[in-house]
Amino acid sequence: MAELIYYCGTMDSGKSTLALQTAHNHQSRGRTGLIFTSKDRAGTGVISSRLGLQRQALEVDEEIDIHRFVVDQLSMGERIDYVICDEAQFYQPEQIEQLAKIVDGLSIDVFAFGILTDFRTSLFPGSARLVELADRVHTLQVEALCWCGARATHNARTQGGVMITEGEQVVVGDVTPGQAIAYEVLCRRHHMRHVTARASGAAHTSIDPLPFKI
Repeated sequence: MAELIYYCGTMDSGKSTLALQTAHNHQSRGRTGLIFTSKDRAGTGVISSRLGLQRQALEVDEEIDIHRFVVDQLSMGERIDYVICDEAQFYQPEQIEQLAKIVDGLSIDVFAFGILTDFRTSLFPGSARLVELADRVHTLQVEALCWCGARATHNARTQGGVMITEGEQVVVGDVTPGQAIAYEVLCRRHHMRHVTARASGAAHTSIDPLPFKI
């Protein structure tokens, strides 16, 4: 039976890399599918990995009905064996329900990839609905690390190296190194204490951003 599977983790845990690898594995076995993304740091309609891998994808905005899109493709004679959805935390809850309809009504496997919580430790609405509806939820096994060396479990937004806890949940674009607003991953202890790498004086400061920008 087809399944809706959600792979989730913090930034730096390899979500987009796994999405690209999943697509490659299916295609290498002669299977055909659709690849969606939303608000990727590399731009519209692109899945990109911090390892440097990227490929074209279908952009999910707030208006698209993913189930209807898949049905329309099938009605035109297209073959769809699977659907891959990267940056699924940015999808609307209704769009997550559409993914479930694709699985249940069309018997097509859906593989979703995303971040569970935002910089305030609140669940993204898309991720919350995926946890509620997915047949399986997998936490990615590639562990991102806090500046202290412990397993990173939370995403932090910083301004001038100081952690901030207010602002829009989703901001579109990318954060380039050197800008005042940046992101880093922290363990729970240091996230709750608002201790970033710069605040701690740690030598190994991560300047890799989350895929959005103020």
